Amino acid sequence: MAAVARGTISGAPIVVYGLAMLRRRSAKQGSLPAGPVDVLLVCSTGGHLLQLTMLRAAWEGRTAVWVTFDKSDSRSLLDGETVVTAYGPTNRSAMNALRNLGLALRLLPRLRPALVISTGAGVVVPFAWLGRLLGARIVYVESLTRSEEPSLSLRLIAPVVHRVYVQWPELAPAVRRARYVGNVVGSP
Repeated sequence: MAAVARGTISGAPIVVYGLAMLRRRSAKQGSLPAGPVDVLLVCSTGGHLLQLTMLRAAWEGRTAVWVTFDKSDSRSLLDGETVVTAYGPTNRSAMNALRNLGLALRLLPRLRPALVISTGAGVVVPFAWLGRLLGARIVYVESLTRSEEPSLSLRLIAPVVHRVYVQWPELAPAVRRARYVGNVVGSP
């Protein structure tokens, strides 16, 4: 029996499956929970982070931990949230990509998330692959900027993704398992 997290994209409901029989857990704000978490939210800063924060209603009431870069927007948007700092940038640094793999190897077995949600970019790759190996459901929301072809991040994690949401109807046919239900800024 799977529980469901619900949110909306431009007024249309999105449903995030995979929160199977989860208990609500409370953690001191800002501290890393000792045990399993419901949702691990992984994204780059900037537009990726902004878009993911706009979907908060989908995991409201669930234990969530964020993985993102330590930038002014993440400090502002995620004030009071539990945040683990990732290494960036990942698109121009193989070393940071390897460091994020190490972070995923340390963090995922400890947190054991039921669900990993991401809007990209490259920081999600090790978390999606390892998360899937450890039994987490993987949900990817493609960036609003991708209207004609999927991002490199999505192409890299496509084999392990359970559900993909795209924000343009034109992109849905080009992406396996994609669903279009609107976009985060409210335009149908």
